[in-house]
Amino acid sequence: MLRLVQTLVFGLLLGGVYALIGVGLTLIYGVLRILNLSHGQTLMIGMYLGYWMYVLWGVHPYVSLVLGIPIMFVFGMLVMRFILKPIENSPMRNQVLVTLGLGLLLSSTARLLFTSNYRAVLTDVSSKTAHVAGVLISVPHAIMFGISLVLTGLLYYFMTRTDVGFQIRALSQDREAARLMGVNVDLISQVAYGIGSSLAGAAGMLLLPTFYVFPDVGAPFSSKAFIIVVLGGMGSVTGAVLGGVMLAIVETLAAYYVSPGYQEVFGLVAFVLVLLFRPAGLVGKTRV
Repeated sequence: MLRLVQTLVFGLLLGGVYALIGVGLTLIYGVLRILNLSHGQTLMIGMYLGYWMYVLWGVHPYVSLVLGIPIMFVFGMLVMRFILKPIENSPMRNQVLVTLGLGLLLSSTARLLFTSNYRAVLTDVSSKTAHVAGVLISVPHAIMFGISLVLTGLLYYFMTRTDVGFQIRALSQDREAARLMGVNVDLISQVAYGIGSSLAGAAGMLLLPTFYVFPDVGAPFSSKAFIIVVLGGMGSVTGAVLGGVMLAIVETLAAYYVSPGYQEVFGLVAFVLVLLFRPAGLVGKTRV
């Protein structure tokens, strides 16, 4: 029983970061109706950003969030403005092809600049553990969970208590009505994509002390983000949080009781089962 509790706790802590990844993608889809298949590569950019800040300036990956999140926000706004804006109202297949190509471009650029070598950041907390009520807890995963929770809470406050947040929500519900009410649709679209990118980049920096960074690290996270969004319900922030936690717990249980090599398989099985019984996802709402 103790091992089961410990496994569930580990899955819950990892789920906080998964949720952060999923929230970024669901925000982009909920507002822009763009299925961003380069989301994992955006996370990879965040990991490299945190890595080089640590190597060049000695900035701890968790502290690098202070500078990294604004940089990733600007990066996302530029991507939306110059790459995705022309295909914003295009058919889904065009959006999929463009975002898939963008992901390949980001990975190839990272490989050209940094080679394919695996890089790691070993900090004072990377392998630290703590005992709480007999349960062994990974300190970096606990920190990741805490910061992810704070960032998700800040996003919720921003979306429900600020004028820009109201405009983003209005845009997600009725684009033309929002335009008629004076919302600067182009600017708010860029802001929404920038927030989604900054959340993905933040997740990458949080993962840095426990994951290797290399040019193709983002591809699996693109798949996970898509699964999380569909599990929770396309466009639902609450659903993305639930989907991220659920996926992390399923993968953790599979890794412990079956084999680490099959954890993603069990994640896909859970994904299919949820779609069979809840086609609209756990929450089943298409709004932010």
